[in-house]
Amino acid sequence: MALALELQARGHYPIIATSELYREKIVTAGLKFSPIRSKLPPPQDQDQELMDRVMEPRTGPQFLMDELILASLRESYLDLSQVVQEADILLTHPAAPRGPLVAHKTKMPWISTVLSPASFLSAYDPPVPPFWSWLTNLYVFGPNLMKLVFALAKRGYRPQKFYRFRKELGLEDYGNPVFEGQHSPDLVLALFSQLFASAQPDWPAQTRITGFAFYDGHRELEMPLELSRFLDEGEPPIIFTLGTSAVWVARDFFHESIAAARQLKRRAVLLIGDERNLPVEPLPSDIIAVNYAPYQSLLPRACAMVHHGGVGTTSQGLRAGVPTLIVPFAFDQPDNAAHAQRMGTSRTLYRKHYLSPRVAKEIDVLLSEPQYAANAKHISKQLQAENGTAKACDLIEEFIGRSQVNNTDYQEPAYASSY
Repeated sequence: MALALELQARGHYPIIATSELYREKIVTAGLKFSPIRSKLPPPQDQDQELMDRVMEPRTGPQFLMDELILASLRESYLDLSQVVQEADILLTHPAAPRGPLVAHKTKMPWISTVLSPASFLSAYDPPVPPFWSWLTNLYVFGPNLMKLVFALAKRGYRPQKFYRFRKELGLEDYGNPVFEGQHSPDLVLALFSQLFASAQPDWPAQTRITGFAFYDGHRELEMPLELSRFLDEGEPPIIFTLGTSAVWVARDFFHESIAAARQLKRRAVLLIGDERNLPVEPLPSDIIAVNYAPYQSLLPRACAMVHHGGVGTTSQGLRAGVPTLIVPFAFDQPDNAAHAQRMGTSRTLYRKHYLSPRVAKEIDVLLSEPQYAANAKHISKQLQAENGTAKACDLIEEFIGRSQVNNTDYQEPAYASSY
């Protein structure tokens, strides 16, 4: 959405093609929306068993891909094929394999994106896995061993639903859709900061690091009135949040967070995301629970932040300049936590250890050792000087220009299709 709004402001006509789940958010922002069929129900309609399976550290990614994303591959491919008939450029998300299929079939200009460094599966900067923590002990043996490990991982996961459909479309094998096959051969936008992760020798050569593409929202800019009053009435609080994914498997996260804040005698804000996470115990006057608050307004007023390590939430915490405790659940979250920890702004506490005494101890270190706050402020100043959205859109426009030169029949204004 950040890229689409910037492209729109530059005179382009972006269309976001994605699940119906996001229609209201996209249309409210003043952007063109095109629906793509999906098997994933809205979060409020998802049963707990489904979310538990998606967020299970070891098997969750395969379940999400095989049972939810690839379950509607044919329908989503047909929907996107219709959308791109009016588009000049296709911009794809790493978790939507229909995009590369459409790009290869139509041979249209295509740009892919990567949201976090873990997606590159680099042997020189190996991702921290959400399971088998012992695997990180192998990293000391260098990239050659890791290349072998990753080659075995790629060979071990070959989604047959995808390969059968690709063959049906008459396309040659362009790689595993979860690994190398997600990347455009012409331009890959790494939508994170150089401060967060630097380019590695085994990244695709066509990769360009842009900086984080922050989306600060429209209606989301409004702070709940009760939260504004709370912030005005006392010292900067600790923010506890699980973003938009882990919030559906919160379990005892907020209960332990309340206990930790009480042990520290600190004010706290709980961003619970859904009424189902509302604490059962009465909250003291120095702790408040709200469903939502805009990070860009809330986080600069915090003394510390505790979150799950999603790349969006991680980047917002870095930009706000607050020390963070990251509690990774699954997917790329442990790796994002490791990158943030290397920057000297955060500490990591794994989910199974999230008990109030340990949480309180970790937060106390963040608040009592001055280097965390100093590093956070230093990184914040550097990130605020970057403009990842603008840089990404500059690269998109350069790509459009090259595509126009190669297409002598081009006459219409440029379009961007993203999903």
